[in-house]
Amino acid sequence: MLDENELWILSFYRTSEISGALFFGRLAKSMKPGPIQRDMTKHFTDEAVHAWYWTACIEKLGSKPIKLSAAYQDQYLSAAGMPANLMEVLAITQVFERRAIHQYMLHSQIPNIQPETEEALGKIVEDEKWHIQWIRDALRSMEGDYGKDLIDATLKRFHEADQEVYRTMSQEHEERIKHLIKQKTGRMENVRSR
Repeated sequence: MLDENELWILSFYRTSEISGALFFGRLAKSMKPGPIQRDMTKHFTDEAVHAWYWTACIEKLGSKPIKLSAAYQDQYLSAAGMPANLMEVLAITQVFERRAIHQYMLHSQIPNIQPETEEALGKIVEDEKWHIQWIRDALRSMEGDYGKDLIDATLKRFHEADQEVYRTMSQEHEERIKHLIKQKTGRMENVRSR
């Protein structure tokens, strides 16, 4: 049976993956067929599978996922504004995917991590690497339309919004990770995210 902190963290990941799947699914449906729509379709499929990995992991560990009212992504619109075009959607997604992989890597460093959690993290991180790559390639392909400088400025703007969102939302995540480390090692570790 998972303790309250670990159950919250895994449910938080699950909720974020569900939100991502729904967002990218709607976006892929609205796009005309082509390379970006193809990769977007794979991306939303991955996000849905990740939500399933977390659901299965939680159940294997003897618990049931908890319903959380908000996902990490939900805070982005107020901090960054509504993306105005596909380039901005991809830019904010690139920033978010980098944040997600960072959180998963941080979690994977917990001593004596449950094998089920470690397995889910390993599978998801591999997909996240591909997400970052395909989006980077898509943004490069858009340089002729938007210009490299505008794309770079957009990435910077969304990175700054990500920092703001992460400062407000990460405190609970970090405190729960610290609790897990203390529980596993008997001492409080200095866990600080970027």
